Amino acid sequence: MSKTASSRRSFKPVDMTVGEPWKQILAFTIPMLIGNIAQQLYNTVDSIVVGRYVGDNALAAVGSAGPILNLIIVLFIGIGMGSTIMVSQYFGARDRESLSYTIGNSITLTLISGVLVTVIGIVVARPLLEILNTPAEIIDWCTSYLWILFGGSIGMAFFNIISGILRGLGDAISALIYLVISTVINIVLDLFFVAKLGLGVNGVALATIIAQGISGVLCMVRLSQMKDLFDMGFGYLKWKRRYGAGIIRLGLPSGITQAILSMSMIIVQSLTNQFGAQFVASNVIVMRVDGFAMLPNFSFGTALTTYVGQNVGAGKMDRVTKGARQGLVLSVAVAAALVGLILLFGRQLMGIFTTTDELIDLSMHLMRILAIGYVAMGVIQTLAGVMRGAGDTVTPMWLSILQTIGLRVPLAYLLCYLTRTPELPKGRSDMIYWSLMLSWLIGAVIHVIVYKRGKWKGKAVI
Repeated sequence: MSKTASSRRSFKPVDMTVGEPWKQILAFTIPMLIGNIAQQLYNTVDSIVVGRYVGDNALAAVGSAGPILNLIIVLFIGIGMGSTIMVSQYFGARDRESLSYTIGNSITLTLISGVLVTVIGIVVARPLLEILNTPAEIIDWCTSYLWILFGGSIGMAFFNIISGILRGLGDAISALIYLVISTVINIVLDLFFVAKLGLGVNGVALATIIAQGISGVLCMVRLSQMKDLFDMGFGYLKWKRRYGAGIIRLGLPSGITQAILSMSMIIVQSLTNQFGAQFVASNVIVMRVDGFAMLPNFSFGTALTTYVGQNVGAGKMDRVTKGARQGLVLSVAVAAALVGLILLFGRQLMGIFTTTDELIDLSMHLMRILAIGYVAMGVIQTLAGVMRGAGDTVTPMWLSILQTIGLRVPLAYLLCYLTRTPELPKGRSDMIYWSLMLSWLIGAVIHVIVYKRGKWKGKAVI
């Protein structure tokens, strides 16, 4: 086979309704995992650059702004998930007209959501930071960082939502390549804006919005080249309730889930801020490593959403069950291997972000607490991905509410309260991490129980 033919086949959308399930899932997960790693590098490189060239306070500023950014962009995540589910099911059913209207309405929602997030984000950024008791020495940096990111949020919208459409069509390769390109641009611009021009946290924000804007444009170009699968035109952009409302109905629970997660992080961030700038900086380092540790779990979960969606659309429920079981085994095995690597090389990872020994020691202590929880998160993300692919996005939402609002947040405050001493009037700071790990373990058990009940099987869109 020629290189040209092989390359063409790599870019061809994947039909996951045929072939051995675990091979299809793994082949789809790998490029998406690499793409997620590239996406995670955006924030990680930001942290490394400001930590090395500006200082620990700048590192804390970038990290403290993260939960607020995540809260505001949940709209993109929700629309992207709704688009992925509907596109995958109509693609599996070979319904060209419905597929075309779904994609067209998704693009319309992308434009609307991009404008909304820009306006809302700029207005609420500073008030939210003040509510969270953000340390005075970093709040101005946090504010300017968020204003710039929200100002360029239209690029984030196009990348997150259009890449969701591409995944629903079985194309994980294109988004990967575009992410790698934009990540390289982001790294180069980070170093230029911060190290060369001395723009500090504003520089890394500018680099991020430029790079994400490029990836969004590339995703749109790729989508326009896939007219053999669906039709494009202004007529398909016109709002049709069946498709537009369907995307929102399916995506809203996923958006709410992410919003709840972000809200819980914001609430816990307020508790974290009480332990001082050093603990905040250490928290940023751990969360950056945590971001990479979670990527296999998220990637398998997203792959299962596409796999299940296509097979539900094709009416092949036997493949759904078999693929869910095999996907779960793969996810747990990868998570377990990753935990071992983190425990072995954790200090070296922490040392990338700072040269301060105290921060490295504290960060490694916190990471050891979380380690076993990553296996539990493998179970949670995989089974939630199966349910979403089948069209049941509400159940994972309620499970997320229980896990975060019902378990994680109360446990964080309770454990800190119970460990108060005269020497530690606010309690032990590491209790914040114990609460997170415990909520993951309990959440995994609950997801297994709900999955086995099987009510998610009757929630297909078509």
